[in-house]
Amino acid sequence: MSAHHRRNDAPPHVCALSGHVISARDGIRLDMIRPSLADHIRALHPGIAPDAFISRPALAKERAAFLAATLQAERGDLSQLDHDVIDSLAANDILTENVEETIRSERTFGERAADLIASFGGSWTFIISFMVFITIWMALNVAGLMGAFDPFPFILLNLVLSCIAALQAPVIMMSQKRQEAKDRLRSENDYRINLKAELEIRHLHEKIDHMLTRQWERLAEIQAIQIELMEDLVQRRR
Repeated sequence: MSAHHRRNDAPPHVCALSGHVISARDGIRLDMIRPSLADHIRALHPGIAPDAFISRPALAKERAAFLAATLQAERGDLSQLDHDVIDSLAANDILTENVEETIRSERTFGERAADLIASFGGSWTFIISFMVFITIWMALNVAGLMGAFDPFPFILLNLVLSCIAALQAPVIMMSQKRQEAKDRLRSENDYRINLKAELEIRHLHEKIDHMLTRQWERLAEIQAIQIELMEDLVQRRR
């Protein structure tokens, strides 16, 4: 019988946490889990057997609870961002998202107009065109053309400039407020990604250390068996 058929004929296992019947490849034994997470599971389930079989969904939930407890012990109360990261780890979701596209799609007409006006008002095109407009206005009135509708000291021009400045200031403030909201969303997204990467790297370090420890234990067992066989062989030759 081939190895493939032997794997298919393997008896199913029962998850010690959920009670669901699963196949051997859909779970892992408790003694194969890294020590810190295994100790956490034993603390929550005191009667669990050392060689108990745990399904991967149940293990993901226990891992999320373990991460939450670890973060809470290190930082105190957890924020909603921390819970989002922990939930994404349990569900194997991707946190990376295009914040710019989300903000751009949710803008109202007034917010789009404020961004456009603020962008134009902070450009050299606006400065040069406004200087040309003021120069033409003053030249027409000084030369007396068009009936000198605003003679020196250009009171009407001052009124126009004051009105433009009064309207431009709140528009720029609206755009800056939206920019602050965008920066806040970017920072939150970066925080989620960095925290998830930190937790994943920590998990990988512990997992690799656990695997190396088990490999050394197996090598030591194999070496001990080889020594015993060599001693038996020497005794037989005698």
